[in-house]
Amino acid sequence: MDSLTAALLGLVQGVSEFLPISSDGHLVIFETLLGVGEEEGGLSFVIAVHIGSLLALLLFFRERILGLIRGLLTRDAASIAHIGKLALATLPAVGVGLFLKDRVEAAFQTPWLAGAGLLVTGTFLITTKRTLPQAHALAPSFGHALAIGCAQALAILPGVSRSGSTIALALALGIAPLAAAEFSFLLGIIAIVGAAVLDLPALLAAGATSAATPMLIGAAAAALSGLAALALFVRVLASQRFHLFAYYCWAAGAAFLAYLALR
Repeated sequence: MDSLTAALLGLVQGVSEFLPISSDGHLVIFETLLGVGEEEGGLSFVIAVHIGSLLALLLFFRERILGLIRGLLTRDAASIAHIGKLALATLPAVGVGLFLKDRVEAAFQTPWLAGAGLLVTGTFLITTKRTLPQAHALAPSFGHALAIGCAQALAILPGVSRSGSTIALALALGIAPLAAAEFSFLLGIIAIVGAAVLDLPALLAAGATSAATPMLIGAAAAALSGLAALALFVRVLASQRFHLFAYYCWAAGAAFLAYLALR
C-alpha cells in the first residue's frame, strides 16, 4: 500500500468511525475500489487506523475520562457505577472477539457483507427520527448497558456502524441523545483497545516491514479527521437530524452491492 492510499483510507476511517456510517464498512469498500490486496490492507491496517481514532476519542473526551479516573480513585459511587456499566457493555464484544475472531477476519475479506451491513445500519438510523425527540433519561441503567453492548457486538461486522447501532438502541431505550453518544464513544475506547490487543501479534510482525509506514500514515490521518468528525457528530445529534444518515447508508450500501454484481 502506498502512502497516498494509506492517507486516504485513514481519512475515510476517521470520518466514518464517528459519523454513524460504519468505518469498517467504508474501509472494505475503499480497499475494494482501490484494489488494495489482503497482504496490503487486512485487519492489521484496520486496527492501525482505529488506533488513530482512539487518539481522537481520548482528546475529545479527555475531561470526562479524567473525571471518571478521579472518581474511581476517590471511590465516588456514581463514577464507579458508570465504569461498571461500561465494563458490562463490553462483555458481548469480548465474547465475539475471543471465540469468533477467525470468522470476523473472514468477514473483512467478504466485500458484499459491507454493503449489506450499511443497509442494516440505515434501518437502525431511521428509527431515531421517532425515538430521539422522546429520549430524556440522563444515563443508562445496567440493563441498558448490556443491551447496548450486544448492539456493539453486532457492529463488529463490516458495514454495521458501531456508533449508529449503539446510539440508535440507546435512544430507543429512552437515553438522552448526548448521554447516549458519550456512553457509546467511551465504550468505543474500550473496544478499540481490546481489538488492538487481540491483533497485537500481527501488528508487531508488520512493524519490521515496509507495511509499518502506511499504517502510521493511516493512523495519523484517522486521528486528525476523527477530531473534526466528532465535533460535527455532536452538532448533528443536537439538531435532531441524526436519522438523515440513514439515507446515505442505504444509498452507499446499494451502490456498492450493485458495483459488486456488475463488475
